[in-house]
Amino acid sequence: MDLRLKGRFALVTGGSHGIGRAISLALAEEGCNVAICSRGFDARNNVVSELLAMGVQALGVSADVTVAGDADRVINTVVETWGGIDILINNAGGGGRWGSPTVEDTPENVWLDVYEKNALAAVRFTKLAIPHMRRQKWGRVVTITSVYGREGGGRPWFNMAKSAQTSMMKTLAMNHDLARDSITFNSVAPGAIAIPGTGWDDERNKDPVAFENMVRENYPLARLGTPEEVAAVVAFLCSERASLINGASIAVDGAESRSF
Repeated sequence: MDLRLKGRFALVTGGSHGIGRAISLALAEEGCNVAICSRGFDARNNVVSELLAMGVQALGVSADVTVAGDADRVINTVVETWGGIDILINNAGGGGRWGSPTVEDTPENVWLDVYEKNALAAVRFTKLAIPHMRRQKWGRVVTITSVYGREGGGRPWFNMAKSAQTSMMKTLAMNHDLARDSITFNSVAPGAIAIPGTGWDDERNKDPVAFENMVRENYPLARLGTPEEVAAVVAFLCSERASLINGASIAVDGAESRSF
């Protein structure tokens, strides 16, 4: 299926690893030019090299998404280089394992830091990208949330931050002026995704047999998802063929979550 993304310009925050990297590559496969921002130099440069090898234009920008000035600099770099921005993927985030399982033992700064890393980072980049999308009368904003942004569970500071992202996408989608400028806002909510070097690797390494038993017991597919499976949904939402999908929160979790 031709997603009609050839020649578009996209920015993926946190695009150097895991789901962000997979999204960047999926967009590039459709002919989309891709900019990524992240803190890690080597990983970012490696992904830029992968993108360039696919025959598209690519940019790598150093940024900490929790710093407001960095968001301005990233957007300005993309616009100055390419003249605009068509697609924004708010992928940077995390903090689902931060803090203590005991709520009262978790300091307030954990709540604030997780909210900043997820919700406020998405706010900053979205606000900066919208004027450029409005000027060209087309745009796609996709925010990577979590199944815990759709239902209860998880650590409350992470759930709260992801729910805020979901709420922002839905509310912006309902704005008539933005919708009639052909800008859509959607959330993609991954379940448990196997990403090298993350907490899932730690759990598997502690006790491989117990880990596999846990996965079979708790996940209908008896496996974790892959970043590429999330990226395929994101690429479709960015396409012309997804023009009627606006304000949706789409779970990509193999039926792990319990909400409808």
